[in-house]
Amino acid sequence: MIYLDNQATTPLAPEAREAMLRHLDGPDGSAFANPHSPHRMGRMAAAAVEAAREKVAALFPSGGRVIFTGNACEAINLAMRGAQIEGGIAISAIEHAAVKDTAKVLGDPEVIPVDSEGCVDPRTNLPSGVGLVCVMQVNNEIGTVQPVDQLADQAHAAGALFLCDAVQGAGKVAPPEKADMIAVSAHKIYGPKGIGALWVRDGVELTPQITGGLQEGLRSGTLSPALVAGFGVAAQLANERMEEDREHARALWDRALELFDDWQVNGSLTARNHANLSIRRDGLDVARLMSTCRNVMFSAGSACASGSGKPSHVLKAIGLSDAEAKSTIRLGWGRYTSAEELEAAARDIKAAVKEQELWV
Repeated sequence: MIYLDNQATTPLAPEAREAMLRHLDGPDGSAFANPHSPHRMGRMAAAAVEAAREKVAALFPSGGRVIFTGNACEAINLAMRGAQIEGGIAISAIEHAAVKDTAKVLGDPEVIPVDSEGCVDPRTNLPSGVGLVCVMQVNNEIGTVQPVDQLADQAHAAGALFLCDAVQGAGKVAPPEKADMIAVSAHKIYGPKGIGALWVRDGVELTPQITGGLQEGLRSGTLSPALVAGFGVAAQLANERMEEDREHARALWDRALELFDDWQVNGSLTARNHANLSIRRDGLDVARLMSTCRNVMFSAGSACASGSGKPSHVLKAIGLSDAEAKSTIRLGWGRYTSAEELEAAARDIKAAVKEQELWV
């Protein structure tokens, strides 16, 4: 099977897996301890957690703290629900459901439009009375990279906090230096599922959203040293390999544009993550295509919304019709994807499309 769905999740890095195994049992069977226990084994586990926290913190700007969470959705909810703001919430039109749905629960959010390439204008005028602005760094569906630092400046000028969902950007592009809160997820950077993090700038006050032991200060729940260790190693690798991974992604992007030269690309061709290719073909039956190409793992859009049956709100936001949105597929490669795999996948997809068109 050929895996081209790296925006949904990435395979676990061997180095991260090795670190996790060490912290599941350890050479002497002592690494299972609760990192919040005061005895020696607990302190050993806590030391492993803090060592990993430093590695994860390197993904973010200086001058803040890292709070481990169960996933990025929890991190976003902690930020949005816990922020002590006066005023409303403004979100971009292409935010992930974690931001979009939470904003709806908290009130009637102002929606910041994007252009036909899926980019927010950095000079956009924010609505008056806004207290929190949420704009993602890299879109999960079409790969566009947003001018988050300029937008953070705009938010601060309006007296608002700025939250950045950096799930798709962490370890791939430079961190949003001017954000007040940043959410990330381990399994999008070749780490384990079940752990994420919220970075909070010094001086920003949040209220806890999960009551209990408050082991993370703002978040209750016993941490898993194994998950944290895997996250830490994955973050370290992402930082060390950022340029190498970026060059590899760009090479595959260039090849993919050649392979799919008669398809239409969704989103900006320049302001983007080059590991994400959202493309469409008029009249394409995507459900049938996915059923036919069972050896190629790709997506019809965001994995989080793939079962809704509704056209993607991201594709609608850039001006696509329902038919165009429903004829879109997303290919996402990563660190472990080879050019040979991409070419084989393209052959399978194009053969299946040709078969569809012959029957029309």
